Amino acid sequence: MPIATIRTLVLDCPDPHALAGFYAELLGGEVVGAADAHWVDLRVDHVKRLSFQRVPGYVPPEWPSTSRSQQLHLDLDVDDMRVREKEVLALGATPLDLEDDGGKRDFRVYADPVGHPFCLIRPE
Repeated sequence: MPIATIRTLVLDCPDPHALAGFYAELLGGEVVGAADAHWVDLRVDHVKRLSFQRVPGYVPPEWPSTSRSQQLHLDLDVDDMRVREKEVLALGATPLDLEDDGGKRDFRVYADPVGHPFCLIRPE
């Protein structure tokens, strides 16, 4: 039996409602919390919860970097890399590493609007 279970994964950010909206468009789900709240939750069917907290003076991670490491990232399965890449870029994601090694590599790396890295991955 595990010692604990995950309640939520929390992402620091300058605007919790805006970042929760980005992830709601990306993953689906419902944003719970006021637009000016310091803490906002995203309720997604297949995940317990993602939460977003306002941090004054937020400094985004750098990828790749040893001085301001990413600290965590999300790996997200997608059905069609080309289509989904266009969609995440339209949502405001920033490409960090799009190299696919001639079609051999099954993932690409992006940053959300406040700099948290995430990967789109073709399922096996």
